[in-house]
Amino acid sequence: MTLHAIETLFDPTLRAGLFDLRRDLHRHPELAFQEVRTAARLEAALGAAGADDVRRVAGTGLVARVPGRHADGPVVALRGDIDALPIHEETGVAFASATAGVMHACGHDVHATWTIGAAHLLARQPAVGEVRILLQPAEELGRGALALLEAGALDGVRAIVGGHVDMRIALGQVIAEPGPIAGSTDEFVIEVVGRGGHAARPHEARDPIVAAAGIVIGLQTIVARRLAPGEPAVVTVATFQAGTAENVIPERARLTGTLRAVRPDTRLALQAELRRTAEAIAAAHDVEARVDLRAGTPPIINSGETIGWARTAVTMLLGQDAFRTLPTPNLGGEDFAFYLERLPGCFIRIGAHEPGTERTMAHTPRFLPDERAILIGAAVLAETARRAAAELSS
Repeated sequence: MTLHAIETLFDPTLRAGLFDLRRDLHRHPELAFQEVRTAARLEAALGAAGADDVRRVAGTGLVARVPGRHADGPVVALRGDIDALPIHEETGVAFASATAGVMHACGHDVHATWTIGAAHLLARQPAVGEVRILLQPAEELGRGALALLEAGALDGVRAIVGGHVDMRIALGQVIAEPGPIAGSTDEFVIEVVGRGGHAARPHEARDPIVAAAGIVIGLQTIVARRLAPGEPAVVTVATFQAGTAENVIPERARLTGTLRAVRPDTRLALQAELRRTAEAIAAAHDVEARVDLRAGTPPIINSGETIGWARTAVTMLLGQDAFRTLPTPNLGGEDFAFYLERLPGCFIRIGAHEPGTERTMAHTPRFLPDERAILIGAAVLAETARRAAAELSS
């Protein structure tokens, strides 16, 4: 089946309605846990899609059900995220954000819309059992998935399927492979405590800035020298704050940053090495390093069995040539990982770049995926849910 054939799954009215929905969401973006207008718009769209029992959860989240062919069939969930980012849009399109400094720069407007599209397709051709539709807030904070789990939104669900738009690959191509597809996202704060003094008499002080600079350099050796070559990992120091005047050595310096890994043992190794390195370098400068590690999202690792549901769906819809592998290891995070700690599932990436156009990356002011990815995402996710339910029922 080609892109044109997938388009025929949606009648012209539905296709136009989905594009209008996406553009409306894009024009009115809302930040994490503030998605009030977004939730109201999507609640109406779920009703129009034929979903039952539409209800609010976790403040601005939504849960609904699309009945299956058998009341006792396995329940499979489809998840779309809905929050935007604090970025000022520079795409110049007619439906660009009307809210200064807020933008759908990660494609969540597309994700929410293709989830609505999948609900339409599943209402028309149901899975064996119920498909539960999740429209999740606050993915960008890494807290929305946990909020839905705590609210009981996945009670009784046997498996979950999700996806992300990807401008690194062409429209009509899909990344659906076993193994790691997103990294863990731990954060750290390192407070370096020394003794202040006059900048003209540094020997009377214990300079936290020099020590903190040494820590920044030392942390870069963790990946280069403490991990096996080729092991995907990142240690990034993103902020360095210290001092108030040119002639004052401050008492303290503060570093913050992130640790990324795709394997649980590497994640633990990064945490241990960061603490050891920071404390050792601080001690060499006769200052103290106070390390605060803050756990983020786990890595997403697709199993061969569960990603097989998506691969079957993609093969049927787009053909064997549609598959692509990750161009490089993906160390970006996704709170979908919290769902996969509780139940089986799979996460795919759906191409949205039209060859010959600008390839804009996520989390940038010019991010603009091809909206035809909505149709592909809806079709692939709906069929994956059907395949998952069929496998689980047998």
